[in-house]
Amino acid sequence: MARTAKLDLRAFQQELATRLAAKTAAQVEQSRLGIACAGTQWLIRLSDAGEVIAVPTMASVPLTKPWYLGIANIRGNLYGVVDFAGFLGRPLEPVAPGASQTRLVLFGPRAGELRAGLIVHRVLGLRNLAELSKSEPMADAPAWYGARWTETGGAAWQEIDLARLAQDPAFLQVGL
Repeated sequence: MARTAKLDLRAFQQELATRLAAKTAAQVEQSRLGIACAGTQWLIRLSDAGEVIAVPTMASVPLTKPWYLGIANIRGNLYGVVDFAGFLGRPLEPVAPGASQTRLVLFGPRAGELRAGLIVHRVLGLRNLAELSKSEPMADAPAWYGARWTETGGAAWQEIDLARLAQDPAFLQVGL
């Protein structure tokens, strides 16, 4: 009986691998990670987001802007941690490591050498752009804003280009 279960698991894994390989690049490109922060719903390309983790313990860095929360050691690598709501000019809220819905979204390889992460209030899961309609972009939006999208029910989503954010002088200048 154990042998049958092992064969079934192997068959399941092969079938899963085949189905994942069958996904086209266009299907993957249509997926976005949905997050909530600063009273807004945001979308991040999957290639932009390195990974999403619970908020780790951070070491504060003196003489930095209030939205720069410090440095975190994540699997032996140091990452700068930014309170995304604070960076957007919203009031800072205390962030406790391991807080229930608060997460750290790490920048992926498309952001270059920058090892950084954004604290967001909630991760909302994957969204498919095919299910959203493109809206008019915001006037005077920063260069790192991507397209604006709307759901059928009217909820708005703002796309973030983390690679562009990683090059934004206002984001990179954390010192006072």
